[in-house]
Amino acid sequence: MRAPLRGDRAADGAAMMQASLQSAGEVLSIGCSLPWVADLLVEGAADELGRPETDSTIRVEVERSSQPFDTRAWEPLTRGAWCRKGEVVVSNACTSGFDVLVRCVDGHASFTYRWRPPTRDRVAARVLRSRFHLLARAVLIQYPALWWAGGRGRAPLHASSCATRTSTPMLSAAGGVGRSTLVMEELRRGGRTTGDNLAVGDGVTLWGLVEPMRVEGATGRRMPHGRNEVLLHDRASELVPDCLVVIRRGNVEAPVLRACSAEAAARSLVTSTYMAGELRRFWPLAAVLSAGTAVAPPHPPVEAVATEFADRLPCFLLVLSRAPGTALSELITTAEIAA
Repeated sequence: MRAPLRGDRAADGAAMMQASLQSAGEVLSIGCSLPWVADLLVEGAADELGRPETDSTIRVEVERSSQPFDTRAWEPLTRGAWCRKGEVVVSNACTSGFDVLVRCVDGHASFTYRWRPPTRDRVAARVLRSRFHLLARAVLIQYPALWWAGGRGRAPLHASSCATRTSTPMLSAAGGVGRSTLVMEELRRGGRTTGDNLAVGDGVTLWGLVEPMRVEGATGRRMPHGRNEVLLHDRASELVPDCLVVIRRGNVEAPVLRACSAEAAARSLVTSTYMAGELRRFWPLAAVLSAGTAVAPPHPPVEAVATEFADRLPCFLLVLSRAPGTALSELITTAEIAA
């Protein structure tokens, strides 16, 4: 692990965290003055935090202050959000308990957070700890990267890509179908992947979003739907897929792979993205930030990017069998892609 630096001291003596993270094709510079939030960020960064970098595209700062941002002279944007000269303040962003001030200057974005939860959300953070960990990670480091990538023509996708011995498929599946299990099996065979659930793409390249993988039978933190977290070692920050595979679960004895239309593959990419629970709170936050800053599109080009991937690549439907253990490298060969 490239450990975060904790050598600086805040004014009141609290340890300061200074680190960087490459995620979704962006470089995040991260500073944190709250030790418990720093621990949460280390966990959410899945062992990929590095030393601070000077060429970051996004600055994330978690302040120790619990005072509200002063918005008395600001224009109300919507309920719980205010704007002024391209800056935005969002109160209790995505019900995470964090207020956030967003500034965009000279091709860089700055996200400044303060922990100020209402009583209800403070209690929820203590009682529903797994839910809170996922939500806080998303608001603090994942959503900033996804939103800023939108200004570069990239769209968030509920997809991943895996480099196997025989191909580099892009995998599209609804949640709970078995994609993570399929990817884990390929990793055991020496493959590499961009990540577990989320990525950003431009129709040619897929950049992974950093997060721990969540699979059944792991030994890490317990998460919803009976899964546990596991670190993803030797993650590929980006891959250029050579085919697009739509994954479905079937009641069959052996997995079935067959060609499918580009239209069907694009529809799967789009619908699984909008069904993804991980992105449920992202869309309204992205709209608020776009409205207040006039930066990045009001809505990322999900359908256009999905269609470009599907039109460029050979498309397949993979129906998984009842029993796990399927290996992508045994199902998808170079000859099948070429055909």
